[in-house]
Amino acid sequence: MISSAAVAAVDEGAARALAKKNDCFKCHAVDKTKKGPSYKKIATKYKGKEAEGETKMIKNITTGPKVKLEDGSEEDHKIIDTTDQAEIKNLVHWILSL
Repeated sequence: MISSAAVAAVDEGAARALAKKNDCFKCHAVDKTKKGPSYKKIATKYKGKEAEGETKMIKNITTGPKVKLEDGSEEDHKIIDTTDQAEIKNLVHWILSL
């Protein structure tokens, strides 16, 4: 489980910058549905199951599996352009903290 201290240590500016650099906001928004679910919807889905959410989100952004879109269609998730595990975890923890 992700501790509240880990969530408190999230660098929101760095997470938003990484998401912007990787065009994450093309499909996701913080609080509204686009092609993909909002980050708040993702955080709600994993509330109380943060470890599961962290694992699934890291897999989605590092391996590019097929994901179901809000309209029911499927496409390959974009692979994030960083190998820095701290950056990846910061982004995931920011999303889970919403």
